Amino acid sequence: MAEVIQTLPLEDVIGDRFGRYSKYIIQERALPDVRDGLKPVQRRILYSMFSSGNTYDKNFRKSAKTVGDVIGHLHPHGDSSVYDAMVRLSQDWKLRHLLVEMHGNNGSIDNDPPAAMRYTEAKLSQLSEQLLRDLNKETVDFVPNYDDTQMEPMVLPARLPNLLINGSTGISAGYATDIPPHNLAEVITATLKLIDNPDMTVKQLMKYIKGPDFPTGGIIQGIDGIQKAYETGKGKVIVRAKAETETLRNGRSQIVVTEIPYEVNKGSLVKKIDELRADKKVDGIVEVRDETDRSGLRVAIDLKKDVNATAILNYLYKNTDLQVAYNFNMVAISDGRPKLMGIKQIIDCYLNHQIEVVTRRTRYDLKHAEERMHIVEGLMKALSILDEVIALIRESKNKRDAKDNLVATYDFTDAQAEAIVMLQLYRLTNTDIVALQEEHDALSNKIEGLQHILNDHNALLDVIKNELSEIKKQFKDARLSTIEAEIAEIKIDKEVLVPSEVVMVSVTHEGYIKRTSLRSFNASGKEEIGLKADDYVLKCMEVNTQDTALVFTNKGRYLSIPVHKLPDIKWKDLGQHVSQIALIDEDEVIVDYDVVSTFDDSEAVITATRNGMIKMTTLSHYKTARHCKPLVAMKLKDDDVVIAAVRTRVEDTENMVTLLTHKGMSLTYPIAELPTTGIRTGGVKAINLKAEDHVVMADLVSKNDTVLIATQRGALKRIGFDVLQEAKRAQRGITLLKELKKQPHRIVAARVCREADTQYHLVSDEAVHDGQINKIHLSEQYTNGSFVVDIATFGEIRNLFISE
Repeated sequence: MAEVIQTLPLEDVIGDRFGRYSKYIIQERALPDVRDGLKPVQRRILYSMFSSGNTYDKNFRKSAKTVGDVIGHLHPHGDSSVYDAMVRLSQDWKLRHLLVEMHGNNGSIDNDPPAAMRYTEAKLSQLSEQLLRDLNKETVDFVPNYDDTQMEPMVLPARLPNLLINGSTGISAGYATDIPPHNLAEVITATLKLIDNPDMTVKQLMKYIKGPDFPTGGIIQGIDGIQKAYETGKGKVIVRAKAETETLRNGRSQIVVTEIPYEVNKGSLVKKIDELRADKKVDGIVEVRDETDRSGLRVAIDLKKDVNATAILNYLYKNTDLQVAYNFNMVAISDGRPKLMGIKQIIDCYLNHQIEVVTRRTRYDLKHAEERMHIVEGLMKALSILDEVIALIRESKNKRDAKDNLVATYDFTDAQAEAIVMLQLYRLTNTDIVALQEEHDALSNKIEGLQHILNDHNALLDVIKNELSEIKKQFKDARLSTIEAEIAEIKIDKEVLVPSEVVMVSVTHEGYIKRTSLRSFNASGKEEIGLKADDYVLKCMEVNTQDTALVFTNKGRYLSIPVHKLPDIKWKDLGQHVSQIALIDEDEVIVDYDVVSTFDDSEAVITATRNGMIKMTTLSHYKTARHCKPLVAMKLKDDDVVIAAVRTRVEDTENMVTLLTHKGMSLTYPIAELPTTGIRTGGVKAINLKAEDHVVMADLVSKNDTVLIATQRGALKRIGFDVLQEAKRAQRGITLLKELKKQPHRIVAARVCREADTQYHLVSDEAVHDGQINKIHLSEQYTNGSFVVDIATFGEIRNLFISE
């Protein structure tokens, strides 16, 4: 043979070869045929079992023999791929109606592998007979097998719409298919209705086909998704496990799952639920058990006492495969190419196939009936002149001569002459003469009926309808899956996710935050908190783990941190810096924090800046799913910074907003003066500042409160509520400090002292220079040995100087 070398670009070669490969796996491997609903390997398995007589009415046969026949004659691929396909046809959690019956271990819903094919036995199911019926009556085309040694069917006659009944799933090159199983009775009923009324809409068809009917049952939610899928071939529904809550003798409740979504691995599902319990991601589950036995699937989830079982179940729906989305992608091979089809197109294609199958079968039966009629007429004619025929045959030399003499003398055809010479002597009795006459009459009626079917399209459709009705009557069963019109919204109760526990949360001036159990807090004593040198506690609160901490920074940002996600650290230990929880700037510091249980519009946060801006935003604006990430709380201009973040009721009439400036100005006005704005706004002017002045304190004050002021000269001043004068927002306010010509007092810190407060700590950040304290913080509690101002002791004293 001459050597031919072609020089071609690599992209052309790869494109050509991959194109051929793609065409092969699309048409000959991964996608089902719309007519019989089978992939090539499935069709070959069924045909091989049928050809070898391995049918439902015979004994079981070793699976290895069937696999060997398939790969030897029809499917030149690995034995494992053929056996896997064969096993799937026998699994009642994969197929709605089994096509293969199997003895032995054929796998499980836990994805356990089946036994090796040398151990298992199989045969065709009774339903498979309906797919293969009339195969030998020239109803479908046959093609040569891979080595041209025998013929195999291109498609099966499929006397029932198997594609919809058993569904299909597969992935090929550029195409994938996901067709769910349906109820046999519903599909056949819809097919019969479509025969009577070809103009039916999908919505009308859905009166008969309610939706998918999975072999594993479950609850299918979303009628709109089903309708869209039936119209276009693509759609989405939610499949949810069937679960009930049972009460046990000890008063505890138990969730019992009896049906799971289609194609969900039960073993993995149980393992996932148990992992959620072990990792304490859901509170309230005591134990998870797989109690499945021969009576059916059962997964028991034991719960603690007084736990909301519905909330637990909702969490499991959300976070496990107890609820999954099923995406329709109804692609099948039609006319040799893949097509995305709706349910009406699929049924139409099936009906066209059945019309062709019944037509070809009828022609086959008519041909054989006419041939038999011809023979019967010849036998009847021969029996009427029996003596002459016998004499003629006796005078003939041999069989060939006898046939020729019969044809020449009595005008028999060659076929009739063959039948006469082969006639056995016992057939010459009177009984057989009568039987021939009866057979003649029956054949005459049969031929007339067959010709009527071929000549009248409605008669042909009636044949299809009658046969489908018989199949429906024989194989129908009740629905396994329940259809619900709407997709249920899953509401997860926070109590399910996080166990309810009261803890202490503390934040320090330098940004260290921690969550501490009450046991550790009480054992250590509140004054023994772990702090760095020169650091002090900004705020410490007793809160619940189900709450959310809002941490505000000087750059107008806030962090929303669920309390249960804060680091659990002993009271004596330092805590974790907030920068390890969220990425904040190096010069960004915490101004304040608060803890919120519910985010609603009845409460708000007031934020104020150094340059005299203020805003009030309701708590609902601070609700976010983006935890532990800085979010904008207030829009700032230029070099402005936030100095305060105060929580209040929106309709608060008891408290008023009060502001103090560095130069001793004070402005107090009702909360109603503040408009409620969104979260990304800059707010409004809080106070009209003098030149080179800035706001030192912004807080709420009531009639029973006092204001404690510290100046740079180490002086303290306590002012009662009656000194503060109610005014309007954005005014200059009143003077609280006498303006001195030499070394005038300037406010460096101020604090509203509540009626219940008894003592405050003064903490100086910086050394005293020239008799002046540059910055002082007034902190409620937990400091490292700083000077303590006891409000009760110094009740009437207005000024106090703190020496160096």
